[in-house]
Amino acid sequence: MKAVELLIPAGSLDILKTAVIYGADAIYLGGEAFGLRAKAKNFTGEEIRQGISFAHAHGVRVYITANILAHNEDLAAAEQYFHELREYGPDALIISDPGIFSIARRIMPEVDIHISTQANNTNYGTYQFWHDLGAKRVVSARELSLKEIREIRERIPEDMEIESFVHGAMCISYSGRCLLSSFLAGRDANRGACTHPCRWSYQLTEETRPGQYMPVFENERGTFIFNSKDLCMIEYIPEMIEAGIDSFKVEGRMKTALYVAVVTRAYRKAIDDYQQEPERYRANLSWYREEIDKCTNRQFTTGFYFGKPDESAQIYGSSTYQKNFTYLGTVEKVREDGWIQIEQKNKFCRGEKIEVMKPDGTNLSVKVLGITDSEGVSMESAPHACQLLYVNLGVELNVYDILRRDERQG
Repeated sequence: MKAVELLIPAGSLDILKTAVIYGADAIYLGGEAFGLRAKAKNFTGEEIRQGISFAHAHGVRVYITANILAHNEDLAAAEQYFHELREYGPDALIISDPGIFSIARRIMPEVDIHISTQANNTNYGTYQFWHDLGAKRVVSARELSLKEIREIRERIPEDMEIESFVHGAMCISYSGRCLLSSFLAGRDANRGACTHPCRWSYQLTEETRPGQYMPVFENERGTFIFNSKDLCMIEYIPEMIEAGIDSFKVEGRMKTALYVAVVTRAYRKAIDDYQQEPERYRANLSWYREEIDKCTNRQFTTGFYFGKPDESAQIYGSSTYQKNFTYLGTVEKVREDGWIQIEQKNKFCRGEKIEVMKPDGTNLSVKVLGITDSEGVSMESAPHACQLLYVNLGVELNVYDILRRDERQG
C-alpha cells in the first residue's frame, strides 16, 4: 500500500509545532503576502525560517501559499517575495495564478510547485497541462467525486501528485472563487480578505418598499442559504487511498492549536491503522469519529466525493459552530516538581476536572490541584486570557500535551 501524506494547516509558529508533534507529514502556511488568509496570523519571514527549521528537524515538509489571483501591481512584489522565500528553503509553493507560477519557476526552480484548488482543477487535461509546465502536484477541485479523481489518476503521469481535501470548512462557491465578499463588503476573497458572507443570515427586501425586511422562512431560527456543513472523510480513508490521492489535506489556517491537534491526531491514527492493518482501522472507526466530534465543527458532510451534495449538506438553523471542548492551554515547560507552565487560553478553576490530550492518542482525566501566576502567587481560577500560569495536575506530563475541558459534562 502506497504511503499517503497528511497535510495540516498552521496559522502560527506555535500551531505549526503542534501539528508536527501530533503527526503531520507536511505543513502548509501563509507568509505576510500573496496568501488567501489575510485575516490569519500569517508568518513573518523569521517565523517561516524557524518553522521550516523545526519541521525539517522532525522530518516534516513545509509548503508556503502564494495562491492569490494576482493583479498587475502584485507581480513586481512577487519577484521580491520569492527571492526572500528562497532563502528559507520551503519544500513547495502553493500557487494558482499562471503569472505567479512563471515568476516562481524562474526564481525558485529547485522548489516544487503545487497548483492550488483555486485554479479550478476539475479534469485530467488540466493536470497534464500543469505537469507539462513543471508542476509537481495539483490540488483537486472540491467539486470532484472520487470516481472522477480515480479517472484522473489513471490518465496522468505517475509522478504527478494529487492532493485533495479530507476535512474542514466547505466554501459554497466554485473551488473557492467567490465574489460575494467583494460585492457585499468591498473585500476581495480572491486576494485573501474574505468576510464569509456565505455564513450570514439573509432576509428579502422589495425594491419599492425599502427598509421593510421580509424573512424567507426555512425555520423560525432564520435563513442560512449558503451555510454548508464541514467536510469529514475520516470514515472513508480506504476509498480516498484507492482513488489514487497522494496527499490528504485538512482545511483551517485560522483554527486553534486544539483543533489542529485533534484533527491531526485522529487522521494520523486512522491512516496508520489502515495502512498497517485494515481490520484495525475498521475496528477503530467509532474512536476516530468520537475524537473528531470533539473539535469545533458545523456538523459533517462528505461533500462531492460520493456525488453532488443534496439539501442534507446544508445547515438551516444556525451559522454557529458546535463546540464540545474548550482549549485551556498547551504545556510549554515542565518543572522539576511536576508543575507545568502554560499560556492560559480560556478560564478554568482549581478543583475543576479537565482532560489532558497527548500526541500518542491518550486522553487523561485529571483534576486541577493548584494554580499560580508567574510570580508563584496562588490563584483560585485563571480568568485572564494569555496569562502565564503554573498548574499542578498531579500527573506526569510532557511539553506539547494539551489541556481541554469537556463542555458536554454540564
